[in-house]
Amino acid sequence: MAGPLPILVESWLQIAWEFLDGLGEVADPQETAEFLLSNINCQILKGERRRLALSNRAIDSYRQRQNPLQLDSCW
Repeated sequence: MAGPLPILVESWLQIAWEFLDGLGEVADPQETAEFLLSNINCQILKGERRRLALSNRAIDSYRQRQNPLQLDSCW
């Protein structure tokens, strides 16, 4: 991991966002951004640092969420 954490988190969030947006799966931009950011932050707190794992798990969680208002879903 190289670079300041906030910049890296933004990068990981952007990867997940662009994937979901490219598939037309972003219905509510604010809710989507909050969900992805919360998920990535939770993963980081659990020790995950691999870029693609963070982004892919955030995408999977977003796609599988039962309650779209649930912001703390984390692997």
